[in-house]
Amino acid sequence: MTHDDSHSDDFQEFLRRMLGGGDLPEGMNIQGFDLSGLMGADGMQPDPAQLAAIMKQMQAAFGMGGDPWQSTLQQALHVANRDGQGITAGDRTSLSEVFALASLWLGEATNLGELSQPPVTMTRGEWVEKSLPVWREVAEPVSTSIAEALTEALGSHVPDEMQTVVNDAASLMRGLGASVFAMQFGRVLGELSLEVVSGGDVGIPVLPAGTAAVIPQNLGGFAEGLEIPDDQLQLYLATREMAYARLYRHARWLHLHVMSKITDFARGVEVDIEALDAVADRIDPTNLEELKSAMDEGALLPTLSDAQRAALEKLEHLIATIDGWVDVVTGTATARLPDAARIGEAARRRRAEGGPAEDALGALVGLRIRPRRLREAAAMWQAIGDAVGISARDALWDYPDLMPQPSDIDDPTQLIARLEARERGEEPQQDEMDEALTRLLQGDDFSGDSDSDSDSNGDAGEDADGDEPSSPETPV
Repeated sequence: MTHDDSHSDDFQEFLRRMLGGGDLPEGMNIQGFDLSGLMGADGMQPDPAQLAAIMKQMQAAFGMGGDPWQSTLQQALHVANRDGQGITAGDRTSLSEVFALASLWLGEATNLGELSQPPVTMTRGEWVEKSLPVWREVAEPVSTSIAEALTEALGSHVPDEMQTVVNDAASLMRGLGASVFAMQFGRVLGELSLEVVSGGDVGIPVLPAGTAAVIPQNLGGFAEGLEIPDDQLQLYLATREMAYARLYRHARWLHLHVMSKITDFARGVEVDIEALDAVADRIDPTNLEELKSAMDEGALLPTLSDAQRAALEKLEHLIATIDGWVDVVTGTATARLPDAARIGEAARRRRAEGGPAEDALGALVGLRIRPRRLREAAAMWQAIGDAVGISARDALWDYPDLMPQPSDIDDPTQLIARLEARERGEEPQQDEMDEALTRLLQGDDFSGDSDSDSDSNGDAGEDADGDEPSSPETPV
């Protein structure tokens, strides 16, 4: 077979660009690899020993011997701390006083108990470190899909005679894809840390349940253009954050309820191989900057499937229900603030436009949470509270099956009627299944029921096996 020298040249260029050429993400510009001995003497097949050495060097250089999410953390912290802005002792003291007042106000607006640990002020870097485990849980399935797709795409864009090399390097390519995604996600997470003002600001529970935190470094960005005094802004946002934290502490099932829906959505994401092939057709598929750009634009993620659209609709309903309750409670608690309504409207608009988590969950995971029904959900909670009071309203968070449904947001009158009936001591009529479940939960012994059933069956003229009894013998 006639050898095409361009294949050897292409593969060496492939490795050169991967290892040190072009514009690589910060921290990944790797130089000093000697590729001269990689190709065999005939220029056709790589020298296995040299290839193994190169692979080991690449694994070490990209940090693929360990956890790629350490790269995410490092990249995010680099962005979060790049301006050197910290929190002064005065900021911490001021916010401690704000949290104390906010807690008193919340006691008048909700029956949900106080937090077990005091609220905290966080730096951007601390927020990154505390929230990374949740982001990893959300993004890791997509990272795996991208890594697998990268391996497949690279295998389809090298000469046939180089397929053995690509197959041998499959695990390396998967590790490279995971590393690229992890570093890219780290950049996005770092940018997000420059915007969030509190733990609940992103719309999903990224901090441990019951944790209330405010990031004072970012309060100025939230207030830009509002011309609202800092003390009012701090009080409103602290109250809102503590309302979130109280809710998640009371409804301990809620964190898992939200995260399970998000991770189910993420596990259903599959990288668009055709889109990745299109990227590879435009440039060398090893160009990490092109992959970075494609991930930024969401080009590698296909349009949502019907199942994902349904999952997204349920998730948006859940988030709107949570945010609606928080809005009502916060509005009641901060009614003394002259500019509370303006701050609340700014917060709702921020959420309706996608919020600060739009990039993190959208482009890299394909999930864009926009609680479009936030206002309707808030109106529902307000109507419930006006009709049956705070205690009955907040009791709807006691169990998952008590939560309002989408139909209740459309028209809360039936839900309110049920709650009013319960307040009057009028128990709703139970069907047989409900009665059986109630008895089971109360510890009733069902063994007697079996005997009764047997007696009943006996009265019906059947024996224990359900057969008709034999007719008595007629005397001769």
